[in-house]
Amino acid sequence: MRLASLALDGAPFLGARTPDGTVNLNAAIPALPWRDVGSLVRDGGLDDPRLADAIAAGGHLVDPSRVTHRPTAVTGRILCLGLNYVDHAAESRNARPEAPVIFGRYASSFVGHNEGLERPRVSTHFDYEAELALVIGRRARHITAAEALAHVAGYTLVNDGSVRDWQVRTPQWTLGKNFDRTGSMGPELVTADELPPGARGLRLEGRLNGAVMQSGDTSDMIFDVETTLAYLSDAMALEPGDVVVMGTPSGIGFARKPPVFMVPGDVFEVVVERVGTLRNPVIDEPAAR
Repeated sequence: MRLASLALDGAPFLGARTPDGTVNLNAAIPALPWRDVGSLVRDGGLDDPRLADAIAAGGHLVDPSRVTHRPTAVTGRILCLGLNYVDHAAESRNARPEAPVIFGRYASSFVGHNEGLERPRVSTHFDYEAELALVIGRRARHITAAEALAHVAGYTLVNDGSVRDWQVRTPQWTLGKNFDRTGSMGPELVTADELPPGARGLRLEGRLNGAVMQSGDTSDMIFDVETTLAYLSDAMALEPGDVVVMGTPSGIGFARKPPVFMVPGDVFEVVVERVGTLRNPVIDEPAAR
């Protein structure tokens, strides 16, 4: 399945993409209690047989011109890996990490597919990071790597937009990674059964205004999905709806000579084969909110 957190004329709904278009699952199933992917996964709703029935029936298609995307899943924790590709660690002047480097992002830092990424008014060092992310489907605590994939509901895409001058001011990256509306997640959750185990062997690109800036393969991760989830589960119980963002390959703007940062009018795309394309224009942070 390919499920999305959407809004129709501003009203949130849960959508499913089909070859014929997007099905409004809340219209197809009026009693359905979920209107976003995160809540659906958190409550075990992926196993609800009504979803497959509604998708197969194919009715209640929505007019795409009236639909906006919300971030795929931001109801749980969002845990991110830094320096998880060897070439990115090298361009960042860091040694290959001996254990996963983990930091957190908050829901307020994300927008959905096609929504504007906001360059903060206090910085011009607004950078991109194309990443694959997974969504936890079953509680995981002290699991082994061999058990890990059974706990994955599916995969989505993330632009881990980073405000670099704020990120490097201190040893902790939290502020530089959490400016409001500087990252994106979407366009949909692709359930794990539609992809190779651990989403291995998929081409990943980051494109700025159509030019390929980042190019890698998910098999190039230092710590794969299985290893990462086993490691995290020894520290905390991973709960359904939690998101783990798996890191970015080389080519970030900060490491280029001269540096390349996103400016209003730019468009950045995260492209992962068999998962999709996450596209966002860049705008200035509004003067008032």
